[in-house]
Amino acid sequence: MVVATAKKDPEVEAETPEDTGDDASAEKTQVEDKPAEDSEDVDEAATDDGDEPADEDDEESDNALLKSKRVKTPLLKRPWRQYVRRSIMPLLLIASLAVSGFLGWQQWQEHQVKVAGQQAQQAAIAYAQVLTSIDSNKVDENFRQVLDGATGEFKDMYTQSSVQLRQLLIDNKASAHGVVIDSAIQSESTNKVVVLVFIDQTVANSASPDPRIDRSRIKMTMEKVDGRWRASKVQLL
Repeated sequence: MVVATAKKDPEVEAETPEDTGDDASAEKTQVEDKPAEDSEDVDEAATDDGDEPADEDDEESDNALLKSKRVKTPLLKRPWRQYVRRSIMPLLLIASLAVSGFLGWQQWQEHQVKVAGQQAQQAAIAYAQVLTSIDSNKVDENFRQVLDGATGEFKDMYTQSSVQLRQLLIDNKASAHGVVIDSAIQSESTNKVVVLVFIDQTVANSASPDPRIDRSRIKMTMEKVDGRWRASKVQLL
């Protein structure tokens, strides 16, 4: 039998071990490189995994703080608002009562002054007619009526002059009758009123038996004394 033996090419044999060694080393290098890359990936993944929980924890803590602020703020404000409302309402009520009371008191005062003015005006009209009416046959009665309606300065003055005036009226047989034509209030208060009175007075005496009319204006100050309106000052204008 003939066995054919192939001759080995020395160049091929020489190159094969070297190529094999290079390939192996290349594969080892790739294998060694891959774990490094994988490790970097793992590190990055671990880093990423580690970072995400931290961010979630921070967000949860921020949300918790915001919720706590949202919850605590009304709790702090509500009692203060309630306190302010409770404090203001009584003050507003008191202020409204005070204003209404003051307005009511002012209206009552104005009404009282108006009533006083009307009463004093009527008293002045009546007293002006008494003061300007005289009868020599009834001098004492006329003087008594005049003094009864007078007070203060005018009463003192009339009392002092009444003695001479009485005798003069009797001697001249004088008579007079006064009628108030018009009147007006110049100033008024609850206790003192100034009234202007316009009078037509019919006068007659022994020297002039025919009656004549004298028109005059009198400024009369009326004061309330012991519940009555009396003349404290009489001025002929």
